[in-house]
Order: sequence, then C-alpha cells, then structure tokens
Amino acid sequence: MAYENKSLECKECGKQFIWSASEQAFFAEKGFQNVPARCPECRARARKMRTETQSSTPIKCSLCGKSGEVPFEPKGTPIYCEQCFNKIKEKKIS
Repeated sequence: MAYENKSLECKECGKQFIWSASEQAFFAEKGFQNVPARCPECRARARKMRTETQSSTPIKCSLCGKSGEVPFEPKGTPIYCEQCFNKIKEKKIS
C-alpha cells in the first residue's frame, strides 16, 4: 500500500504537523488503528510526564534473589530481575 504524507492538527497545542508516509507504514506494520492526535513534541512531553509520575515498587527476584525495582505493583506472580527475565525469555523463544 502506498502512503502519502498527511497534515494533521495536534489536539493539545493546535499546531499542524506532518504524519509522514514512513510513520504511517510503521503504524500499519504494528497494527495501530488510530491516527496520532498529538504532534511529536506533545507526545514526547506526555511520555516524559508519564515516566516522571510513574512510581517504582521494590522487588526481590524470584530466581536469583537480587533486589530491584519495577514500574508496577506485582500481583502475587513470580517477579524477576532484568537479567533473569531475559534468560527466561530466551529459553521460551528457543
């Protein structure tokens, strides 16, 4: 499918921005259905605000016992540090 650059208006700041053909192809490849409602600057600002307000929960890895933090509240399932999580993930893929 051929995509063409589209001019969109940001719902947050009202500025016009271009949604490029390559971005549209990326959205389609990922299965995203919605057109971006915010310009890249407002999207970056919203992303930064989410990360700054996101709280961390201290954890102890269920596999190696290493301490760490996760950006969510564990709900009773095993929780792993990044290294152990990646090891488990690699085994499932292989």
